[in-house]
Amino acid sequence: MPSNGNGEAAAAAQPQARGSSTSWSSFLKSIASFNGDLSSMTAPPWILSSTSLVEYSSYWAEHPSAFVAPAHEADPARRAMLVLKWFLSTLKQQYSSRSEQLGSEKKPLNPFLGELFLGEWVDESGKTRLVSEQVSHHPPVTAYCIFNDEHGVRLEGYNAQKASFSRTINVRQIGHAILHLDAYDEDYLITLPSLHIEGLISASPYVELNRASYIVSSTGYTAKVDYSGRGWLSGKKNTFCASLYPSDASPKQPVYTVDGQWTDAFVIRNPKSKDVVDQWDPKATAVTELQVRPVDEQHPLESRRAWRRVADAIARGDMDATAAEKGAIENAQRALRRAERDAGRVWERRFFGRCDDAPLFERLAGGQGAAGLPPEVRGLEAEKTSGVWVFDLEKGERKEREEAESGGVKKEVWEMDGGGEGGAGEGGGEGEGEGEGEGKSENGQGSSAEGEAEEKFEDAQEGAKKEEALGEKKEEGGQK
Repeated sequence: MPSNGNGEAAAAAQPQARGSSTSWSSFLKSIASFNGDLSSMTAPPWILSSTSLVEYSSYWAEHPSAFVAPAHEADPARRAMLVLKWFLSTLKQQYSSRSEQLGSEKKPLNPFLGELFLGEWVDESGKTRLVSEQVSHHPPVTAYCIFNDEHGVRLEGYNAQKASFSRTINVRQIGHAILHLDAYDEDYLITLPSLHIEGLISASPYVELNRASYIVSSTGYTAKVDYSGRGWLSGKKNTFCASLYPSDASPKQPVYTVDGQWTDAFVIRNPKSKDVVDQWDPKATAVTELQVRPVDEQHPLESRRAWRRVADAIARGDMDATAAEKGAIENAQRALRRAERDAGRVWERRFFGRCDDAPLFERLAGGQGAAGLPPEVRGLEAEKTSGVWVFDLEKGERKEREEAESGGVKKEVWEMDGGGEGGAGEGGGEGEGEGEGEGKSENGQGSSAEGEAEEKFEDAQEGAKKEEALGEKKEEGGQK
């Protein structure tokens, strides 16, 4: 199947229009003076990535063999160690790969409500599938599920970000992920690290992780990862250390320890013997390329099809076209949200459902025994993610069948081997709510109208662009 690597078209088009030093200084001043969540701030086109944030879910599993490895380890402690190893191996891809590819960190495109990113990895581990969906825009929340049925491994989670400025850009990630292993009926709760942006003054921003994150298993082991940034002794950035210990014991009584750089190599040791029991070197481990359908065959809500004109404009370095194309998507999404409100409808999520509680999270987060977890990890904070989001495969397949029967979408939506924002852009704005509402159902009218809204999405984009062009012509005529 073709892989269609939107590769990141921006990398091939370097140098992009970065903006002058004056523009960068002005941007920094605007950040420093901005009140509220920086994620709602309108970013200048020259700092934008051509990739939507909904794609970032794929970074969890770009090494499928590491993802499925815990399913084949009989010893519970070693199994927990392999889960920790897999998690640490994802950090480079999640937080550093874009800087290395593009020269500096770029601001991702804010996904619109209902935006999808669907793909699969195929290698010696078999087929590992990805479903990522923007389930909320106010607040912005991405939900995802990554699963390999052959090995019985499933990762399910959702996250939002809260960004602020205090000497630099600080981002707190809200949400969590849970890894499930069928063979042992075992679950691992994974918390998300906080981060900040370094290199702002030099106009070469990159991500540095800080504080700590945790992995708690249902079989009685906890991993704590401490991120220290540039180490005092090593002088190397992205430094971390981790310990894996019984949940009813102290982190100072580990069964395994890990140290190194999350962007480079790290070593796992037996703390008693000091022997190296495992290690990871990203330079020696190839990334498996995610396969997605060609853009023209994708569903209208799939990310790369919806944003392709924006991505093309960014790749060309055409900032005027970038702003215009992005504005067309924003305006189309605003129109869809207004239509939903007028009709009393609610946007139906395609692959995920909203719940009010999360008993598995509560059990794992609160069941720590003597050591305990800090409050920021133990709290669910569902009010900051518009609820708790749960993957519903049957719901997605049912929607696919409905579309196939109605002829609304010719290609299968997410089975890779088969046959809004409210508004959607970088800014916010009044009248852009999702029409979600507390306690409203996502069934009924919302379901019956969703297909029509999806089919009209691209038409609405074209209409918004034509209206903008007509307005410009009228303005030119008036000036004459």
